Amino acid sequence: MGKGIVYLVGAGPGDPKLITVRGMECLASSDVVVYDRLASPLLLRYVKPNTEKIYVGKLPDRHTMKQEEINQLLVDLALQGKRVTRLKGGDPTIFGRVGEEAGLLRQHGIEFEIVPGITSAIAVPAYAGIPVTHREIASSLSIITGHESPEKLDKSIHWDKVTNATGTLIF
Repeated sequence: MGKGIVYLVGAGPGDPKLITVRGMECLASSDVVVYDRLASPLLLRYVKPNTEKIYVGKLPDRHTMKQEEINQLLVDLALQGKRVTRLKGGDPTIFGRVGEEAGLLRQHGIEFEIVPGITSAIAVPAYAGIPVTHREIASSLSIITGHESPEKLDKSIHWDKVTNATGTLIF
């Protein structure tokens, strides 16, 4: 049996209608879906009837599975020859820890595809009628985390630089 493939899919900001067409294709073709709490559970209706569903949701200090275990789960499933969709809320590249997941997959020689999603950083203001950029007001934006990693060596956000470098700040 050959190695499988892992799709690292952004589910969008909660509205199941905002997942991309490519994200839906990945869901429909998967043997296993590994999903978090920020991905709309309504999206699971679009998987094949016998698709395995594994919930790995996390809240601060309450993890169904630690990130390292999720990373290894993706590797293990792919090594079993399975097509895996890792369904993540928003966009997987914006505070979604996709770099850690993709890094371990790469180390094991497992093929993966990152499928962008709509991040809540732009979806929430858009739904409220607020553009994050405006030709006459703000021609740049910064997206800033509200939770930095405790393992990060340089833990501080350089506020003096951030506030002077961009037009719109999104947290």
